[in-house]
Amino acid sequence: MAYNDILNELRSKLTDSSYEENSAMLRKEGEKFAKEGNADGLKAVSDLISEIMPEEQREEIKRLTHIDGIRLDEFYNRIVKLINEKKAVEAKPLAEKLYYKITEEFREGEKAKFVSLRNPFEDNLYQYLFKPEKTLTRAPFDFAAYITTYGYIMIETGSPLDAIPILEKAAEYNPVDVGPKFELAEVYKLIKNKNKLIELTKETIRVASSPVALARCYANMGYMCTDIRELDDAVAFYTASVMLAPNPAIPYEMRGVAQLKGTPIVQPTFEQIKKVFEKYGLEFGPDKDVISVAAQLSSDYMMKNDIDNALKSLKILYNLTRDEQIKDIILKYEPSAELTRPDGTPLEKGKPNITRTVNNNPEN
Repeated sequence: MAYNDILNELRSKLTDSSYEENSAMLRKEGEKFAKEGNADGLKAVSDLISEIMPEEQREEIKRLTHIDGIRLDEFYNRIVKLINEKKAVEAKPLAEKLYYKITEEFREGEKAKFVSLRNPFEDNLYQYLFKPEKTLTRAPFDFAAYITTYGYIMIETGSPLDAIPILEKAAEYNPVDVGPKFELAEVYKLIKNKNKLIELTKETIRVASSPVALARCYANMGYMCTDIRELDDAVAFYTASVMLAPNPAIPYEMRGVAQLKGTPIVQPTFEQIKKVFEKYGLEFGPDKDVISVAAQLSSDYMMKNDIDNALKSLKILYNLTRDEQIKDIILKYEPSAELTRPDGTPLEKGKPNITRTVNNNPEN
C-alpha cells in the first residue's frame, strides 16, 4: 500500500477523542509498520501524529528534528550533494553541525538509548547479539549513516585520527551496521594499526549479513598483510574475498602482491586459506549467529504468513549459505526473483539468480 493510501486509512481511524488516545492508536500502528519494515507506513504515522498534536508539542518536535528550519534528512542530503560535487571542505561544517545536533538531542540516557536499526533483521540481530538492558528508542532518521558521513569527511579532509571517535559514535547508534566499521577500517589502514584492524575485522564479521560485506572484510585483511609484507597471507585473503564477491579492484591488488613477491601468484587451496584465517583468529564464512537470526526470523514470518518479510530473511540466509532447499523455497514464492549483483546493477529479467554475490571461479 502506497504512502497516501496508508495516510488516508490511518486518518479514517481517528476519532473525536483526545490527542493522547489518537496518538496511542497511531503509535501502535507505527510499531506494526516498524516490525514489517514499512517505511511508507512509518512516515504516514509520523506525519499524522505531527498533524494532530498540539502546537506546543509540534514545535518541540520541530526543534529536535530540524536545523535552521531544515529537517535533518534534508540537511543531510545537502551534505551528500556537496560530497558528490567533490566539495568535502564545504560539507565539513554542515556535517559537524549535524553531528552535534544528533549527539546532543538524541544522546543515550540512564535508562534508554536511541538506535537507528533499519529493518526487522537488524533489530533482531542487535537484540540477539547485544541483549540491551536499556529501553531502545527508535531514532527518527538513520543517524549511524549521518555520522559515518561526517567521519568520512574528516578522513577526506586530512583528519583521520579525529574521525575515530566520530565513527565509534556512529556505530553506537547501530552496532550491526557494517558502514561505520568499514570507514573506521580505512582509518586503521591509513595509520597502519594492524592490531586494531584485526580486532575491528572480527567485530565486523560478527554482524556481516552479506557476502559483499564479508568479502570487504577479507580484502581489508589482504591489504594489511600486503602492507606488512605477509604476502602469501595477502594472497589467501584476496582469494577468499573474490570467492564471495568478485571485485574489479582485487586483480590489481593481486598484481601488486606478485610484483612484491617477484614471482607469479599461485592460487592457494581452500585448506591453505583456512589456515591463514586461523593464524589471525578468524573463520572463513558468516558468523553462525547471523545465520541463526536470519533462519529464525524467516521461520517466524512464515508462521505468520508474512511472505514478503519471510522472503527478505530467506534471501539473506541463502546468500550466506547457498542452501539449495532455501533457494527452492524462495523461488516457490517468487519464481521471477530479480535480485542485484554486488555492484547494484539488476540481473536480466527472466533469469533469477539468488547467488548474486558468489564467485564459482575465483581463479578468474
